[in-house]
Amino acid sequence: MIIDDVHRGIQKRKKRKRLGRGPGSGHGKTSGRGHKGAGSRRGYHSRTGFAGGQMPLFRLVAKRGFNNAAFADKVLAINISTLEKHFENGDEVTPETLSIRGLAKVQHDLIKILGDGDLTKKLTVKAQRFSKSAIEKIQAAGGKVEVLGE
Repeated sequence: MIIDDVHRGIQKRKKRKRLGRGPGSGHGKTSGRGHKGAGSRRGYHSRTGFAGGQMPLFRLVAKRGFNNAAFADKVLAINISTLEKHFENGDEVTPETLSIRGLAKVQHDLIKILGDGDLTKKLTVKAQRFSKSAIEKIQAAGGKVEVLGE
């Protein structure tokens, strides 16, 4: 093998497809548009989702029934390990302090504290929801858990 062969034919930018430049180019004569029909004419535009006369996918898929996704509460999940990193011993964790420290940036309706990670600091945590393991870990570290009204 010749070391020059490794990089031969590799370019940083792909060249633009030049249409209508003779039969040798591979895109001459009809310029990749085929013969006759609407697609061969200038100004042709296909509607989004058009499947060439076949039943389009959006009409095949059933659209019956109710979906609660639009109305469901947006729950922001925060792990114990995150609280360990961003709060000091004896701090109070509330929705306001979470947003001040940049932990609650996304729009949400509820905050749920999850028990992933370890907690060594004594914290007073106020949120709408808690997992069982999160409650156990907060209380084991000497902290308090307060459930806020939804």
